[in-house]
Amino acid sequence: METRAEAIDAIRQLPAQLRELVDGLSVEQLTTAYNAPEWTIAQNIHHLADTHMVCIRRFKLILTSPRFQFTAYDVNAIAEYPDAKEADIEHSLKLLEGLQARWAILLENLSEEEWGKVGIGSSPDRADMSLEQLAFVYSQHGINHLQQIQDVLDKMPA
Repeated sequence: METRAEAIDAIRQLPAQLRELVDGLSVEQLTTAYNAPEWTIAQNIHHLADTHMVCIRRFKLILTSPRFQFTAYDVNAIAEYPDAKEADIEHSLKLLEGLQARWAILLENLSEEEWGKVGIGSSPDRADMSLEQLAFVYSQHGINHLQQIQDVLDKMPA
């Protein structure tokens, strides 16, 4: 991403891009680790819903708190829970549709001052990040998982 507008567009477009990639896939295709040790398609989609919920919460807390410190969490452990392995990805896709739309609206309406607000890193190896940096990180995060899903699709037997 080079501009804020591109980052916002990537955030807004993610749910539709996910739906296009996974349209018509079977339960087996969604839950088989064709590209092990990488996650299944279902795990990737549920992970996006999980982490993007966390991120929009972080955005709101950075905007409204005098000092917000990030907390770390284990995304790999979360991806092993039954709801993250579930083949029914519709719940996560619907969640992402609403979440990403609201997130894009929020980002489009931030002031210059708000773009510069900073969350405090969770440890010495996790740097402080501005909302602008977070927007770029998470817009790229969605793109990275679209590619991971495409990689799984490419490994599926014909």
